Amino acid sequence: MTAPADPRLQARSDLAWAIAVGGIGVILFMAALAFSWYYAAALFLLFSGMLLGVALNAMTSLLGRVLPWPHPARLVIVCLALAAVLVGIVFLGGTTIADQAKVLSDTIKSQLGNIKGFLDRNGIDTSFFDFNAAPPATSAPDGGSTTPTQTPSHSLPSGLPSPSALASSGGAIVSQTFKLLLGTVSAVGNFFIVLFLGLAFAAQPSVYRSGLLFLAPAKYRDQATVIVDRISYTLERWLIAQITTMFAVFLVTWIGLAIIGVQSSFILGIQAGLLAFIPTVGAIIAGVIVVLASLASGWVAAASAFVLFLGVHAMESYVLTPLIQRQALDIPPATLFAFQILLGIVFGVWGLTLALPLMAIAKVMIDYFKSDRSTEDAAAAI
Repeated sequence: MTAPADPRLQARSDLAWAIAVGGIGVILFMAALAFSWYYAAALFLLFSGMLLGVALNAMTSLLGRVLPWPHPARLVIVCLALAAVLVGIVFLGGTTIADQAKVLSDTIKSQLGNIKGFLDRNGIDTSFFDFNAAPPATSAPDGGSTTPTQTPSHSLPSGLPSPSALASSGGAIVSQTFKLLLGTVSAVGNFFIVLFLGLAFAAQPSVYRSGLLFLAPAKYRDQATVIVDRISYTLERWLIAQITTMFAVFLVTWIGLAIIGVQSSFILGIQAGLLAFIPTVGAIIAGVIVVLASLASGWVAAASAFVLFLGVHAMESYVLTPLIQRQALDIPPATLFAFQILLGIVFGVWGLTLALPLMAIAKVMIDYFKSDRSTEDAAAAI
């Protein structure tokens, strides 16, 4: 009589075990989401270091086709070449870059003021542009207008500011200086963290690959190996293509603006090349900056700069991307743009900048699980 009860007890035990495992999985997933939310900046910083390491490793591998030297020697050559380029830009064009950056900043501020005045003259409310509003004027007994002055309680009879006013001003100065110092230290620290992580990953890629695969269960280690290798291969090809695209955008923008006669053409070319790392959104931001900076040289120069921006964008979208990027990563533009907006709203600049590589990783994993995994595992084993 106990034999028929055994299957029912086994089924109940299996159901209880499945419920327990599912509950633990849901809790761990929620904990991972909470951890990613609160420490998103640190995670994006680590991911940036990994991307730098992948880029250095890709350039080292390309150099290996010409120089069959050991990996550390080729990595040293790549790092020295990049450092030489950076030092050359700083020392040979540092003064020019600084001067053009100042001129560009003043030009954009002036053009924004002109746009604000144009909108005010046409009856459009631009009060949201008033960051430092002047104190309102008060009417004097003789019909004139005077500006409000400090009350006697805030100044001494001799005209000197009171101790409370001095303390308030000094506290504001110290606070702003402290914020500026913290911001500078944070930016420099983040730069060196990314640089250190990139060099560490590029120096010993096999060590970190083996450590990452060791975290996967032994039952799924072969599948994890295929996924990790495909992600690394995809990111390497995409980064090489992206660097090529950024350099082409910088060169064409710089030469085109110089021919048009726009001031700060070199720094505008640099910012256009750097913003090309962010697809779609970066090109729009770069185009707006270029057009605003060109307004100082006249409407003809601004129209020419706008046409140049359209040409550069067309070259990037219809020439470079199909020839270079499409071989590395094929993601529909609307899907990519929606993912960029989502990550930009949730995580800010980090999410907007790193949306494409994150989506590349997700696409590799989705493609792997949609395909015939047994065939790919056998091919990887061979």
